[in-house]
Amino acid sequence: MTDSSKAPSCASIDLSNLPSRTLIGGRDRAAARAMLRAVGLTDEDFEKPLIGIANTWTETTPCNVHLRQLAEWVKEGVRAAGGTPLEFNAVVVSDGITMGTEGMKASLISREVVADSIELMARAYMFDGIIALSGCDKTLPGTVMALARMDRPGLMLYGGSTMPGHYRGRDVTVQDVFEGIGAAAAGRISAEDLHELECAACPGAGACGGQFTANTMATAFEAMGIAAVESGGVPAVHGQKAAVARETGRNIMRMIENNVSVSQIITPESLRSAVAMVAATGGSTNAVLHLVAVAREAGVPFDIEDFNRIATETPLIGDMKPGGKWNAADMWAAGGVRLVLQRLLAGNHISPDLPTVSGKTIGEEAALAQETEGQVVIRPINNPIKPTGGLVILRGSLAPEGCVVKVAGHERVYHQGPARVFDREEDAFAAVQAGSIKEGDVLVIRYEGPKGGPGMREMLAVTSALAGAGLKEKVGLLTDGRFSGATHGLMVGHVSPEAATGGPIAAVREGDLITFDVNNRRLDLEVPAGEIEARLRSWSPPEPRYRTGVMAKYARLVGSASEGAVTMNLD
Repeated sequence: MTDSSKAPSCASIDLSNLPSRTLIGGRDRAAARAMLRAVGLTDEDFEKPLIGIANTWTETTPCNVHLRQLAEWVKEGVRAAGGTPLEFNAVVVSDGITMGTEGMKASLISREVVADSIELMARAYMFDGIIALSGCDKTLPGTVMALARMDRPGLMLYGGSTMPGHYRGRDVTVQDVFEGIGAAAAGRISAEDLHELECAACPGAGACGGQFTANTMATAFEAMGIAAVESGGVPAVHGQKAAVARETGRNIMRMIENNVSVSQIITPESLRSAVAMVAATGGSTNAVLHLVAVAREAGVPFDIEDFNRIATETPLIGDMKPGGKWNAADMWAAGGVRLVLQRLLAGNHISPDLPTVSGKTIGEEAALAQETEGQVVIRPINNPIKPTGGLVILRGSLAPEGCVVKVAGHERVYHQGPARVFDREEDAFAAVQAGSIKEGDVLVIRYEGPKGGPGMREMLAVTSALAGAGLKEKVGLLTDGRFSGATHGLMVGHVSPEAATGGPIAAVREGDLITFDVNNRRLDLEVPAGEIEARLRSWSPPEPRYRTGVMAKYARLVGSASEGAVTMNLD
């Protein structure tokens, strides 16, 4: 790759070999050019590479509300480097806003729609390069999945985290509001306290502030190299964001000039680097689902056992919320992704030679790290918070295809208790709010998987209610749905096969004994195998919750969570 300090030159790019020439080159494409002139393009613009700017701007969530301005800066960088940018939009569904409602079923489905829409636009308009702007959780993997499918020069730019809110002398995030709901229901805080917290938690634009799903995936994709290192760490409202966006425009032109495609970036080695970053920073369980999905789209061999092995070998060094103390903005101020990469390189957990979209290798980026004196957010590699990373894959009689638990931030690795069975999230939430869940119980929330939901809802409303009621460290929870990156406690998600396809979780009955054994990587229903089989033989699948529209289409096409829940089930 070229020296990233060298500005690309349009004159050095052979336009004749670019995809866009099929769209706008030559006499026969005069009609296409005529229509593009109506949106402002000129003869000069047609003599440059066409760069698709896939935006996920929306007014419906603070995570993406600032991306209109970010896109303008990106386009300035593209134009300065000799390209012609053309912006278009994709959908966004906010997990935090839809959480606990039927609307949350749209969240994971939106990942596929984001990927599909970007792919469709890229194929239709034959962009020579693609810059994808992301913000809320599913837009990050959705954009990268699309880049992997197209395998052209492409990169992702994350809009950045919000700054923490301030409430009675402490920093807070939306996680504190979710837990405040449970605390108010339990009478531990007043309605006035909750309202004050609600008004303080989200002070402005940017994604949720902890090492929740958005920031987890942003750091993972920087470690993978598909986003420029430290581009996403700059908070959404920070003055440096404009420079980062303009440099992103220059980066795509360097990639075109040097014929660098996404398949050169997304490799088995770069996926391992991404997993190491997730493990080292105590990232979200959703990273398992999304990184496996990206690997599937890229045609790269990688599965949940690869994830498990790497996470086990990688120490936890980032003291990040929800399990730790600090927010994404604190990590950036301490030294950011570059410092974490430097630590991981020192421990031989990643390769220094991996390429990135900036033109530098991971090792070269890590060498630029500037650690803030006295920082306590990112530990030295030889003095970790824990010797192993924050995520563990479990198997057993309840999850023969696997499930995932986040162990960063708590020490409880064993629990056995009676099952409290719920066939949808709302019923479990109501039980917690009503005070009918007791110490020692195991909540089983099923028919919330990719097909069963459909859409694999996150259970943050339930897990936060448990935390607010003081039960987080006293109960277990398992589901074929997902968890928010803000979830913490002994909560097991992605149980596969899911209930809707006849997985063992469908056989659980009220009062059955369930055992979580994290050290031995087991999740078991303490019922004889023959009894489980007999129950499943008498089981019949529930009626589909949706028979038409996008939900029904998704339910028919989506695969197992253990394989990334991608819509590739075309047989």
